[in-house]
Amino acid sequence: MPGYMNRIAYVDLSNKQVRYEEPGDTFYRRYLGGWNLIALTLLRETPAHLDPLNPANPLVVATGVASGIPVSGLARNAVGAKSPLTGGFGASEVGGFFQTELKRAGFDAIIVHGQAESPLYLWIHDGQVTLRDAAHLWGQKTADALAQIRTELGVPRARAMLIGPGAENLVPYACISNDLKHFAGRCGLGAVMGAKKLKAIVAYGSQPVPVADPEKIKALGQWMRKNLHLAGNFPLWGTGAVQELFEQQGNLPVRNFSAGEYPQVKRQLPQTIREELGSTMEACYACAVHCKKRVAAEKPYPIDPQYGGPEYETLAAIGSNCCIADTALLCKANELLNAYTIDTISFGVSLAFAMECFEAGLLTLKDTDGLELRFGNGAVLLPAIEKVARREGFGAFLARGVKAMAKELGGGSERFAMHVKGQPYPMHEPRLKRGLALGYAVSPTGADHQHSLHDTGTTTEAGIEALRPLGILEPVPLDDFGADKVRLAMRSSTASVARNCTVLCQFVPWSYPQIIEMIQAATGWTDYSLYEWMESGERALNLARLFNLREGFSAADDWLPQRSFEPPINGALKNQAVQADQLREAIRLYYGMMGWDPETGIPMEGKLRELGLDQYVALAQSLQQKPEQPS
Repeated sequence: MPGYMNRIAYVDLSNKQVRYEEPGDTFYRRYLGGWNLIALTLLRETPAHLDPLNPANPLVVATGVASGIPVSGLARNAVGAKSPLTGGFGASEVGGFFQTELKRAGFDAIIVHGQAESPLYLWIHDGQVTLRDAAHLWGQKTADALAQIRTELGVPRARAMLIGPGAENLVPYACISNDLKHFAGRCGLGAVMGAKKLKAIVAYGSQPVPVADPEKIKALGQWMRKNLHLAGNFPLWGTGAVQELFEQQGNLPVRNFSAGEYPQVKRQLPQTIREELGSTMEACYACAVHCKKRVAAEKPYPIDPQYGGPEYETLAAIGSNCCIADTALLCKANELLNAYTIDTISFGVSLAFAMECFEAGLLTLKDTDGLELRFGNGAVLLPAIEKVARREGFGAFLARGVKAMAKELGGGSERFAMHVKGQPYPMHEPRLKRGLALGYAVSPTGADHQHSLHDTGTTTEAGIEALRPLGILEPVPLDDFGADKVRLAMRSSTASVARNCTVLCQFVPWSYPQIIEMIQAATGWTDYSLYEWMESGERALNLARLFNLREGFSAADDWLPQRSFEPPINGALKNQAVQADQLREAIRLYYGMMGWDPETGIPMEGKLRELGLDQYVALAQSLQQKPEQPS
């Protein structure tokens, strides 16, 4: 069918069986793909309260109805499972080339159940999925494994999602790599692959993705190439070029989110990386933006360019958040984390937590295997990565993530643990952005910057221009935390989740009307509307919410760590913090706007029936009977 292949493969690793389903046009129009397919699968096929590393936890690799079409921003897929890090809904999006080959090979999604007796990889080629031995690849870094797979298959252009030793050793915040340099980073989904003994999913196809209106698709592609200025500095520097501005605003995390001043910020700028080490820019499939860094160096550290280069989140997480101001060291650490498939954000926040505990006397040299975990001590960075990847010694503790680390350590360390629902904070400051504070609190994946509002950009007429199709007609002040900000955050977040169902890149500046045009041209749904698209985002949020509630989460989990309610010790926000009463009221309003019970956050019957989710009304009603307790 135009835009999508109408085929999903279900793979059972335990008995080495594969079956195929064709969901049909109505299914794809209602759900699009991505987040919705993940949430549906988890609710339907995952027993309640299952250990995330249990073989019964399905791993869902899902594209969207326009993925793989040669237009900027469409080279993405979503990955999901019950999260080993949070115990709740886990989803992450990733770019590259793999998703295009998956579609060209004839599939919209792969859903993997069970656990292999010994390591395997999946080979997906022209309508068929086969299982191949990967015992000889287990323990290898991703570049070595991918090279060997391509040689074995005799297909040098094969693309792969794969894991390294960190995921094989079940680090709860392990990630998954697309083609070595693109990452499904959050929620610990690499550990799910590791638990299944699934080294890689490899795809190569010979057929282009069909589209209903090739001329319209071509025109959209040409429009973006002619209007690259709308992407700002992304084609030149990728992410992170504005870190000096972030530091001035108070938006740059420093010293485990306790401070705001970082005079060494220049050491982690992409401009400095290019000047001192050399870097080039690359793109995902068919994308004109070219926002991906590639860093190669011989001195002072050998840095393998196959693993790309550090994004903003990485540079801030292991840089300013740990006060490590060494450009080359940060790039080398990024390479190792990528090769081992360890989420750079979660590692950086976990290391910063351990540093603060060490300086507070809660950890000693005996606990840390002799690593002097002081802020600014770059000498501990690479050894800590190696220990985490192998879960050896102190690395076994550091690999657990901040929520579990604080619970184990005790002694008041909880006040240093920067997470929501177990998901470590990304590198954006909710004390600056009220909409972001709300987004972090209510997100089904925990603290997540990708589908939360960054309201520094919506305070002017120019800033809200792109949001007018969503009914946001006036700017909202940055310090506003009333109904106007909640409405803005709710609609913006719903649209971002709809993108995650379409699986569309947020760095490519398509307008909402253009997104609808793209879906229409790809699928032939000429009457498809922005209203339908936003409903797909609502479905995904409601399904993810129900999954989390079923797993034991409640409204009490929709909250921020204590540090966010206290000002940093210095910097632009030294007199500013999130106000607990304002956040509590914003959450209540958000629930109401979403059609959820204003007190419990449980989706109401009317909302579920409006979205065509009638089969989950009974689940929602049963949840209303349970007492509210933090997970």
